[in-house]
Amino acid sequence: MLLTGAKIVVECLKEHKVDTIFGYPGANVIHIYDVLYGDKAINHILTAHEQGASHAADGYARSTGKVGVCIATSGPGATNLVTGIATAYMDSVPMVVITGNVPVHLLGKDSFQEVDITGITAPITKHNYIVKDVNRLADTIREAFYIAKEGRPGPVLIDIPKDVSMNEAEYIPKEPKEIIRSREGITEERLQGAVDLIEACEKPFIYIGGGVVRSEASDALLELAEKIGAPVASSLMGLGGFPGTHKQFTGMIGMHGTKTSNVSITKSDLILAIGARFSDRVVSNVEKFAKHAKILHIDVDPAEVNKNVVTDHYIVGDIKETLNALNKKVKKIDRSSWINDVVAYKEKYPMTYDKHTLTASTIIGKLDELTDDETIISTEVGQHQMWTAQHFTFNQPKEFLTSGGLGTMGYGLGAAIGAQIGNPTKRVINIAGDGCFKMNLIECATLVNYKLPVMILLIDNNVLGMVRQWQTLFFDKRYASTNLNHQTNFIGLAEDFGMKGYEISHIDQVEDILQKALAQEGPVLVHCKIHEDEKVFPMVAPGESIDALITEG
Repeated sequence: MLLTGAKIVVECLKEHKVDTIFGYPGANVIHIYDVLYGDKAINHILTAHEQGASHAADGYARSTGKVGVCIATSGPGATNLVTGIATAYMDSVPMVVITGNVPVHLLGKDSFQEVDITGITAPITKHNYIVKDVNRLADTIREAFYIAKEGRPGPVLIDIPKDVSMNEAEYIPKEPKEIIRSREGITEERLQGAVDLIEACEKPFIYIGGGVVRSEASDALLELAEKIGAPVASSLMGLGGFPGTHKQFTGMIGMHGTKTSNVSITKSDLILAIGARFSDRVVSNVEKFAKHAKILHIDVDPAEVNKNVVTDHYIVGDIKETLNALNKKVKKIDRSSWINDVVAYKEKYPMTYDKHTLTASTIIGKLDELTDDETIISTEVGQHQMWTAQHFTFNQPKEFLTSGGLGTMGYGLGAAIGAQIGNPTKRVINIAGDGCFKMNLIECATLVNYKLPVMILLIDNNVLGMVRQWQTLFFDKRYASTNLNHQTNFIGLAEDFGMKGYEISHIDQVEDILQKALAQEGPVLVHCKIHEDEKVFPMVAPGESIDALITEG
């Protein structure tokens, strides 16, 4: 059948079972929006800003496992998506980003609202396209969805000039190409090498990253960890990939990881790094990292192997497929002595806090007590992000949404919107710092417009807390531009948007206010005022070994 480019876009989205798009209209996507207007199969969520749309598509993708989709017009509409695209790229989130552009004959002429968005996003997309011929549009969209999801997921951008969306071409429906999990590198030789290392060691330690969550390998990981008697620590991105209440789980690892995780990995003789990239925030000083351990690296992306840390053995392939294959080959090994040592570390170095003082840890810890395992938590970036990772328990994957690689302030509220749209029956909470919240707080309008029951837990210390912490510890308390000194009435602001607002200013209010907020059926903000010098501990100083932790003492 003969369809316009705009109709082809929408039909291809429906081929891929897309039920939701996040976006903001403009002149160069107006024909696509005109088609969406009459189509009931796809729900369009109008955000307050294009960056909010990109973060919402990201949160939708992370929390559902589907491909997130967002759309914006050319020029500033497209560039406003860039931070969200980069966030998704760093954290391996499958997204298809659609942008409009000026007509083909005006490209390269500095036309009104023209920008080379494919050139801008080349380093931060898994692949991108500019479609100058409507006859290539359908196959380009199909290929984009495949690339976004296949192997190591990531964002793909499709730039569509306005006349391409207006022109007609023959459209023939097609079933989406099947995503086949990567198995080529999972050979008998590679598997046997891994089994030999596992059986020869005495103190194995599993370090997981976001790849475990993306590949839906949590069950296979749990089986392997219990089978070989290995404690498990997680990077920030891997939280939820292994049950947080499990005896063998030691918590987060790295700069703000638990002392149990950092000490245990240092004492291990084999590190199984699974779906993780040995980030500088985990490894710290590479020369001092786990000097006595051999390293077995399992990852879907060959570019990650030997990139940051040299391995002794590796398997390149889908995480779930690899772990299932390993579980068939490896024997059950009794390492109760090693596990007991690690449990003793957990008892010796607990992640505790003063429950009688109003702190972020107290508030987040109480929130953890009052919510169930189905709760989805998003965060912004900074101290509150680390307190959440330390004091909120994640027992399931896809329920902790945070910007790990890029560290994007302003990410969490948009992500919470996407997660709530994708998971309408689940409780979604965005834990935010005051500096981050102010960056994209306009999306509170989106919460209200769509009556989304998202709770915002606003941790307010009136400073840029993480930077101030570094200034306190390493820059002789020279607080350059980190005192925010805002006079914002956050409760009044929430109410002006049309949200319910609550204030926590004393420890005795914490449980009562949180319960009231959790009982709300619509969007709600809880403003928590904490001391400006509350810090995130433990912490590894720059250049130190990860077991050389600064503690609050």
